[in-house]
Order: sequence, then structure tokens, then C-alpha cells
Amino acid sequence: MGVGALSVWEKSSTARVMPPARPRKLAKVPFVELADGRLQGVVSSGSDIGRVYVSSVTARTYAFACSTNNNRPCGGARGMFCKHIQALVGEAVLQYGAERVARYLAVETPDGEPDAHSVTAAMTAARPVRGDSAAAAQVFSRFLRQLAYLELDAVTSPLPEMQWFPPTRTVA
Repeated sequence: MGVGALSVWEKSSTARVMPPARPRKLAKVPFVELADGRLQGVVSSGSDIGRVYVSSVTARTYAFACSTNNNRPCGGARGMFCKHIQALVGEAVLQYGAERVARYLAVETPDGEPDAHSVTAAMTAARPVRGDSAAAAQVFSRFLRQLAYLELDAVTSPLPEMQWFPPTRTVA
């Protein structure tokens, strides 16, 4: 396939497949998404291999939440973004591009071209409050579900749990 050409899978997919803005390493932030009006994801602990943090930033208000996979609050998120949220923003910019992240979160950066630092600085300047971490369980569950797909053998046949997707190019 040439540059910009779509694979058969991408052409037949009902969901638009977008390549990452830039490749990223998954060790520090294995899961990041723009969903449910938030930037949210899972960030690995720097000190304990068995611990991860579920972090999120709400669009427009920039209310933030960060807690461990055991629902314990992050010690660094006291009135400002902790290092987990900063890492999440950085990886989201790599995954989706700075303009898309800024647009989704409704962040206006002072100077033209946004980057991870300017997006984080603009949100911090708005003095966001600590938000509710109730969505952490859903985010962590989606992360675990994504990990389960990595354990499956590579096949071209449909997955039974994905059968609820409508077939393409058929008339009802």
C-alpha cells in the first residue's frame, strides 16, 4: 500500500481509524483516551510496579482526579495537577496531537501552536479544582478490557463480543 492508502480493514470499519499523531511508548502511560467529556487514562507508578493511577481532566472546567487502582487518592494532586496528570496530557498530545487535545478540553493557549506544556499551563492558570474520581472504575475497566485483547491470538475472523456492530454495506 502507498502512503495514505487505507487497508481493507480500515475501509470496511464503521469507526474511523486514525493513526497516532506520533508513536509513543506505552510503559509510562499505557492507556489514554478522550471520552465522556474528559481526558482520562492510566498512568504507571514510578515507584511500585504493581500500582497504577487512574487520572482524568474534565473539559472546560479542568477539574482533575487522580487515584490508584485501589481507589486511594494520589498524594501529589493537592490543589494542582500531579505528575500523573502532566504525564497523561503529554501522552495524549503524542497520541492525538496538541490541537485536538486542546480543542477537546476547550483550552486556549496564549501563543499560536499548542504543545503539551502550553496546554497544561493554560489549564493550571485557570486554577482547576479537584474533581470527582467516580469515573475511575470505568476507565480502569476499559483499560483492563484493552489488555485482554492483547492476549488473543491474531485472527481475521470476527470476535463474538464484537458482533453487535452492524455489518457494513447491507440493506435492512
